[in-house]
Amino acid sequence: MSIAAQTELPILATARPLVTRPPRVALVGNPNAGKTSLFNRLTGLRAKTANFPGTTVEHRRGRIVCGGKTVELIDLPGLYSLDAVTPDEQVARQIILGERHGASTPDLLVIVVDATNIERNLFLASQVLELEQSTIVALTQIDLARKQGIGIDLGELSQRLGCRVVPVSARTGEGIAALHKALAQGLSVPEQPVLAEPVSACGSCGGCQYATRYDWAERTSNAAVHGGGTHGHWTEAIDRVVTHKFVGLMCFAAVMFLTFMLIFWIAQYPMELIDGWFALAGGAVNRWLPAGDLASLLADGLIGGVGGMLIFLPQICLLFFVLALLEDSGYMARAAFVMDKLMHRVGLPGKAFVPMLSAHACAIPAIMSTRVIEDRRDRLATILVLPLMSCSARVPVYAMVTALLFPHDPLRAALLFAGAYLLGIVAALAMALVFKTTLLKGRTKPLVIELPHYRLPSLRNAFVLMLDRAWVFIKTAGSVILVISLAMWILATYPKTDIMELPAEQQTRIAQLQSAGDTAAADALLQQAQLEHSFAGRMGAIAQPVFAPLGFDWKMSIGIVSSFAAREVIVSTLAVLYGVGEAADEDVNSLYQSLRSSKHPDGAPVYTTAACLSLLVFYVLAMQCLPTQAVTRRETGSWKWPAIQLAYMSVLAYTAALVTYQTASWCGL
Repeated sequence: MSIAAQTELPILATARPLVTRPPRVALVGNPNAGKTSLFNRLTGLRAKTANFPGTTVEHRRGRIVCGGKTVELIDLPGLYSLDAVTPDEQVARQIILGERHGASTPDLLVIVVDATNIERNLFLASQVLELEQSTIVALTQIDLARKQGIGIDLGELSQRLGCRVVPVSARTGEGIAALHKALAQGLSVPEQPVLAEPVSACGSCGGCQYATRYDWAERTSNAAVHGGGTHGHWTEAIDRVVTHKFVGLMCFAAVMFLTFMLIFWIAQYPMELIDGWFALAGGAVNRWLPAGDLASLLADGLIGGVGGMLIFLPQICLLFFVLALLEDSGYMARAAFVMDKLMHRVGLPGKAFVPMLSAHACAIPAIMSTRVIEDRRDRLATILVLPLMSCSARVPVYAMVTALLFPHDPLRAALLFAGAYLLGIVAALAMALVFKTTLLKGRTKPLVIELPHYRLPSLRNAFVLMLDRAWVFIKTAGSVILVISLAMWILATYPKTDIMELPAEQQTRIAQLQSAGDTAAADALLQQAQLEHSFAGRMGAIAQPVFAPLGFDWKMSIGIVSSFAAREVIVSTLAVLYGVGEAADEDVNSLYQSLRSSKHPDGAPVYTTAACLSLLVFYVLAMQCLPTQAVTRRETGSWKWPAIQLAYMSVLAYTAALVTYQTASWCGL
């Protein structure tokens, strides 16, 4: 190639604009160092949650403007050391070192150091500083350190670390402008940190590296930090109560009781509003469009499906808002510590207890909240058993069964209701033990947890987290729920059955009702016949021989099939099948009377005590919530675990219901 040709190549290459990415800044720090609070303060609502490619490890990214430049900010998972152990720590290490495929090292590292506990944070800081990448230190919670009487010589600390140190408070906004300026300078003129004192004087063995490193952190802290210590006294006094093996359990029970009482009490109002709004929207569609498939698709499939998803959004938002406040206050670490010994006996970590409690509201946010469990096997075991906890969607079924069995005996009805909840809890604990000794073999990781300082929680952080979790739910689970709802509408609507295709006795009965002016009853009977001949009805007829040993007739079988979209659907399905229709919403007793009077072809009652108990046990244990399956798939990164979840819960529910029905029938119930 000639020299002239070589000189022309750059000119040709610049003919097309080069696509460049914005500079990347990664926040690195220990858990509870204030890293996420700082990220939220810098980015506000201009951030999104995503998984690192090829992993289920979650992180947040946002774009900020520093010195007139757009910068991508990455909130890495917390870690204590670059000698990574957990999947989160391994991914954070890979990003810091540029070891992930197709990704270079960040342009700037920001080491987040807790100003109230500098010495502890310096171990990780020493490892990051030795990488010789452009680095600055953000000294967070500086306002809290000041209140605790901790004095910090910023000049001495900066000189010893060999890089810029910027004191900030994510809560008050103190130092945020200075941090923006430091970020702009660090990106414009990258500077490698130069430690004033080598961390290790001996490099002959790995064992002493940690002891040399800890000594260095202690010397650096002693030189730059003075005062403080009074805060620890009252922290220890509170901890003696809330971490006590007996009193701590009572405190935790009280906190959780108040939390869920608050969630159920507050959430009912927006849930009613959402339900009312979608009912109005569905009614408007039915008024504006002529009766037919299009109106039904929009009103029942689309609007009904979206409404059925969003009605749980207030519970999800409130749950994550309250949990964020408890986490930010420092209490949740104590709760995990208290529960760890009890949970450990069934192969679950202490941190699994809060998701198990929240699953009584809805399994979807409970599964999402298992991200606090670091060990993947422990987290999978928790996810697999969470749907066994009795969620709010099961309550209509429990209410129906108890009303059928004990309509005038509230005490026994309450005991049966409580028994259903207890059965779900016992089954979840038993299956957790089974999984940890078979499919997910291995000892539950011992709890190694830092008890952070107590502090006033940030409403801002809790609000940002709440909105983030809500958007993740709508974006991921919502799309799947909508598809499922539309699919169930198709199955329940097609193939169409004309009235002239019905058996003669049904045609006669419908004609009699119409001539008598009872069009509502005639429409309900026609709807019942059409549902019976739909794909869903045929699936119920096929399934009926399978469910017959459990005491279920074909109508109950259809209800069970339709319940895979949502458990509570069985009530409305049975209302249609028994010709009650929309009247069941106005007078629920009309449905119960129809159920009590229903007979098998041989004249025997359908809803015997044995059949009702069997139905109750089945709904306690069955995996009849495909949206939950969709969230399990998202959180585990594979369809393998939702399939296992569906399979074991179906077998468990069928077997338990079979034993219940056959035993109760043998006893003459």
